[in-house]
Amino acid sequence: MLTVPEMGLQGLYISSSPERSPVPSPPGSPRTQESCGIAPLTPSQSPKPETRAPQQASFSVVVAIDFGTTSSGYAFSFASDPEAIHMMRKWEGGDPGVAHQKTPTCLLLTPEGAFHSFGYTARDYYHDLDPEEARDWLYFEKFKMKIHSATDLTLKTQLEAVNGKKMLALEVFAHALRFFKEHALQELREQSPCMLEKDAVRWVLTVPAIWKQPAKQFMREAAYLAGLVSREDAEKLLIALEPEAASVYCRKLRLHQLMDLSSRTAGGGRLGERRSIDSSFRHAREQLRRSRHSRTFLVESGVGELWAELQEGDRYMVADCGGGTVDLTVHQLEQPHGTLKELYKASGGPYGAVGVDLAFEQLLCRIFGEDFIAKFKRQRPAAWVDLTIAFEARKRTAGPHRAGALNISLPFSFIDFYRKHRGHNVETALRRSSVNFVKWSSQGMLRMSCEAMNELFQPTVSGIIQHIEMLLARPEVQGVKLLFLVGGFAESAVLQHAVQTALGTRGLRVVVPHDVGLTILKGAVLFGQAPGVVRVRRSPLTYGVGVLNRFVPGHHPPEKLLVRDGRRWCTDVFERFVAAEQSVALGEEVRRSYCPARPGQRRVLINLYCCAAEDARFITDPGVRKCGALSLELEPEGCPENTGTSPNRREIRAAMQFGDTEIKVTAVDVSTNRSVRAAIDFLSN
Repeated sequence: MLTVPEMGLQGLYISSSPERSPVPSPPGSPRTQESCGIAPLTPSQSPKPETRAPQQASFSVVVAIDFGTTSSGYAFSFASDPEAIHMMRKWEGGDPGVAHQKTPTCLLLTPEGAFHSFGYTARDYYHDLDPEEARDWLYFEKFKMKIHSATDLTLKTQLEAVNGKKMLALEVFAHALRFFKEHALQELREQSPCMLEKDAVRWVLTVPAIWKQPAKQFMREAAYLAGLVSREDAEKLLIALEPEAASVYCRKLRLHQLMDLSSRTAGGGRLGERRSIDSSFRHAREQLRRSRHSRTFLVESGVGELWAELQEGDRYMVADCGGGTVDLTVHQLEQPHGTLKELYKASGGPYGAVGVDLAFEQLLCRIFGEDFIAKFKRQRPAAWVDLTIAFEARKRTAGPHRAGALNISLPFSFIDFYRKHRGHNVETALRRSSVNFVKWSSQGMLRMSCEAMNELFQPTVSGIIQHIEMLLARPEVQGVKLLFLVGGFAESAVLQHAVQTALGTRGLRVVVPHDVGLTILKGAVLFGQAPGVVRVRRSPLTYGVGVLNRFVPGHHPPEKLLVRDGRRWCTDVFERFVAAEQSVALGEEVRRSYCPARPGQRRVLINLYCCAAEDARFITDPGVRKCGALSLELEPEGCPENTGTSPNRREIRAAMQFGDTEIKVTAVDVSTNRSVRAAIDFLSN
């Protein structure tokens, strides 16, 4: 089938506003409410996609920021020694005597909205504020999840501080990113005073792989506002997908840097009592030395020993269990260079460690009353933060084989506030409640049994296991040999034990890196040094535009018929650029040509549509929605060169790439062979 321009009707648009369109739209069609100013020149069946090598910006150092839900950090490596990853060894604040390579994702702003501090410093300062004074300060924590859960994310989306005051989410994220930028640049100046120039840094930001395009663009916009890079130097900022970064890092690990959860000591001791993965692989390594010459090449080229044992085509899964989400990806190893191919689109959901925190809050509501907890959070926000910190400390000690109960300290302000609000003390509340597995200890603490603590984990842990099992059942991922558990929540002995118990019987080896909480951060640095390591990805959605095609009776619905100048057209046809689950190589381009609707037109807008289905026919089909707009900024028309095109037909050739971590577009004015400023906006809906 041909689009309208192929039939010679250059006046028809893909979609048009009423005042500009010469073509009436059927009642109820979305075309009547959207503006565009172009007509497609290419047929619906696009030519075979072409692959273009991605252009790499010059840089001296890669700085990666792992912006997490509960904790964040940065690391860097120099281009001269890319695998020597430098970490921030200790953040100011935190527990004395403990090296913190990440800091809590906590932001504190003054009552006027100015930046005050981030991380441990923000948490501790807010803790020490007078309760009445604290009510005026803006304290944000665990705010990354709001971007994931927002269904209508825009640049005007707001976040709510713990005191109930609201602020633009973009400014909140920019404050945090600016803090990391200044912290990292200062450390780089100290390490290499003569090296650092603004243009020498390639920045990498991590995001969950299940984030949609609007959330990724939002993080990029926040980075622009924070001054990491300018819009003109957009290529100096990379978006890294968190499970991909973890996968890139795990490729480099040696066997002694991993724990095999299936290799526990007999007798069911504590989960920490594991032997190294070395012993279970020793016999296989000996066989490989004798039978496979490729292993020497892989180790010498920097691929870890574990990966040297995997043959070309072997498959593995990465489960990134973070504070807010669980992210699953399945990769296939490609030789000889150890590149990676994604076998199934990223999946997961909101099954991060904060789910355990929410379960604890619900438990408190059962004991003390939902109305009281809401009022306490609103009127004593700093004390509520203290309570969550106390629970976090005990949550980290929970384990499947722990024998003793856990004591959780209640802030004095909680005890006093409850007595004034209810007229009796918290001990009475515990006796009267139906929760019999939480007691009041003689030390003035909540005393929770290990079984009760483990129960708080169950909804979140069950969601993670269910997602892994659903993914393993997909035919595209059959033959997976290894499961890597990574992310901060993967440090939990409760989660490790549950995953191994549920999946170990499948013959799947569950492996955890020793520095599991830093896997994504370190992998993001390596990704920044060589972003082409993931060679093929799967498109999570079907993307395309709406066009007019020649009407075919019996094939097209009668209500889509449009007659113009004696010709019969089908409206609202969904022209697909890429299908959901389609494999797309890095640098592979989908090309389309368009022409402006009128002479002298300076800006062209093309509405983009997406859906989860692969076989959508029309932009009005259920599940198809407008997701963004392609914008082309045109220079004034000059005298056309001898390009073989008509002087009245200005052709703009756009090339879109769907195989990177973000959807990218470039465009060229065919008559002048000059680049056209092109961008895709996913936040304007």
